[in-house]
This record gives sequence, structure tokens and C-alpha cells, in this order.
Amino acid sequence: MAERVPETARVVIVGAGPAGMTTANLLQRSGIACTVLEQHSRARVLQRQRAGIVETRAVRMFQEWGLSGVLAGAPSDGLLEIRVDGDPRVFETNAGVDGPPAALCPQQVLVRNLIDVFVEGGGDLRFEASEVSLSGLAGPSPTVNYRDPDGTEHEITCEFVAGCDGDHGVSRASVPEGELTAYPFDHGIAWLTVLADVPPAPSHPLMAVSGQGFAARFPRGPKASRFYLQCPPSDKPADWPDDRIWQQLRTRLGEDALAAGPITEKTVFPLRSVVHEPMHYGRLYLAGDAAHVVSPMGGKGMNLALYDAETFARAIRDFLTDGDESGLAAYSRTCLQRTWNYQEFSRWMTEMLHDAGDDSATGPFRGRLAQARLNRLFDSQTAAHAFTELMAGLV
Repeated sequence: MAERVPETARVVIVGAGPAGMTTANLLQRSGIACTVLEQHSRARVLQRQRAGIVETRAVRMFQEWGLSGVLAGAPSDGLLEIRVDGDPRVFETNAGVDGPPAALCPQQVLVRNLIDVFVEGGGDLRFEASEVSLSGLAGPSPTVNYRDPDGTEHEITCEFVAGCDGDHGVSRASVPEGELTAYPFDHGIAWLTVLADVPPAPSHPLMAVSGQGFAARFPRGPKASRFYLQCPPSDKPADWPDDRIWQQLRTRLGEDALAAGPITEKTVFPLRSVVHEPMHYGRLYLAGDAAHVVSPMGGKGMNLALYDAETFARAIRDFLTDGDESGLAAYSRTCLQRTWNYQEFSRWMTEMLHDAGDDSATGPFRGRLAQARLNRLFDSQTAAHAFTELMAGLV
């Protein structure tokens, strides 16, 4: 057996996504050294194309921590267009919101900027860390083992581990069976996601409701757009040749003149949600997708990860600097309250924007209910305000 290089760290963060890199930067700004382990290369991490709306609450968080520069995208204009059978209805998501506007910042850009700031500040970030394993989590000194790209094995003894390595990572898998309870939900819907070299027009998010199924369009920089098409969960990308994609987008978006462009990525994924409770075990604290997965409707997945990161960083800071254990004791309860609130909001939007158009799976009664929900957003100031607060992350 190869000899392992012994090391120590106050906090080891597993995963260099939004949750991991936000946690790392907030700890760094609190004067707490940490080590970040990421199984993939830096190039692969920055290739992860994900949604990029950073809600008002998260924008304010970055501002308060002196990290507003990581939000490289321009502030959102606050407009959300919802088309019903081609008829446009524009909603102002910033109306009446007490705080900075949301930011349009793709996840890979946010992570890249967080990595740059952390490393420039002297942070310890290690890519291509393979065979990561966690042990001793129930005790005061957990151990994190991994192999570096040169084949050297490392053994890091630490005080806390932040598990930020996603739904299929090693962190949650290291928790003994029976210690966590999973609450999964299958929405029974799938989306075909398409990345195309087509300049976004309009530049704000666009969602479309029609009898043909849900569709959406989001900007991904000045020359690219991300499209979504509702499809059966059994569909494969091969079932969607390019001509079919553009025809369905034109029909569902109500844009006969929608210009086609080179499609660079095509994926089918089912809409699903899951929550794992509690969000910690011993000295391991789970954050982001390692603890919960949210349907993409509403753009809450990354924002939940950012909230977990700040909650954990504040709790660690209070404990290590002042001996205050209250934040750590309340971590799971605090994060889960927002998690379930966002899960409910995401499910509410999913039902509203899918059932209001294609009610073939749910029936005409549910379809009419969804239409009433949608109409209420534009007919009631009270309903509209509640919606903007949820979109902004203020409740």
C-alpha cells in the first residue's frame, strides 16, 4: 500500500461548483483557511453549461461580502415574458422588490470568477483529485483521503467537511445508511434542452405556454441561446432532429420567423426533485445538489446552493472565531426551511406553465386551474407581488 502524505486543514470542501467555491471564498474572507478538492480538471469544471439567473437575495449576499465583481453578467432588466398561444404577456420581476436587481450570470462564468478570486487570494484549490473518501465524520477530526494527478495519496485531517459535490458525489454517499431520509419526486415531465448559436432576441427570459407543450428561450451570452422543449420522459435526443426542433420552437413560441442556427448541444433530462434530511452528519455538512435537487423551473437550484454556502460559512466563522455553536446546530433546519419553500415554488410554476397549455396528462380540470393561476399573476397586484418576492428570494 502506498504511503499517504499527511496534512491538516480546518475545513475541507469537496466540490468546486457554486456551493463549494462560494463557501471557499466566504471562509477566506473570514480568515479561515480551507482546502477545496475537485475531481475534474479546471477546464471541465468551466465547461459545465448551466442556467445563470442570480436572484436578488444572492446578489445582495455577494455585495455584502465584497464579492460583487464575480457577477460578470449585466444586471437583469427584470422582465419575464410569458407567451400563451403566441400572445405575449410581460411581467416585471423587479417591481416592488427591495434590493438590487437579479443578475444574468451563467453558472460557469460565476464559478470561473469565484475560482479566480479564491486562487488570487492564496486559496488552496486542487483539481483532478481522484478516489476521494471520507472517514471519521462522527468524530471531532474527520479525515479526507484522495489521490492527486501524479498518483500521490493524501490524507487530510480536518475539523469540518463541506460536501458540495452534487447529487452523485462521494459526500452524501459517505453518510451511514439510515442517517438521512430522502424525499424524491418525479414531475412526470422531461425537457429537451438545446444550446444553439443564435443571438437571443428578446434578451430577457421567455417562456411559452401552448397546446403543443411548454417551450422556453434564455440568453447564453450575445451570440447563443438556450432553448427548452417539453417532451415525453422516454424521448431521446435522436428523436429530435434539428428540423423538428426548429419547427416546434417556432410553433410553441409563436415565432414563424425564428431563425435557425447551429445546434451545439442537445440533451433530454427529466424534471425531478429530491430533498435529503437532515443536511449534515457529524462534522459533514451537505450543500447544494448534494443535499437537494430542484426542478429547473424558477431557477432556484443554484440560488439554493449559494444560500447553503453562506449559511455554512457564517456558522463555521461563528464557531471557530467565537465558539458560538448555534449556527452549526441550526444549519440543517435553516437551510431546509428555504429548500422546501423553493421546492414548493418550483412545483407551483411547473404545474402552472405546463398544465395551462398541454393538459393531456393532467386533464382539463387541472388545465383550467393552471390557467387561473397564470391569469392571476397579471390580474392581481397581490399575487404579482408574492411572485416577485419568491423570484427575488426574499421569502
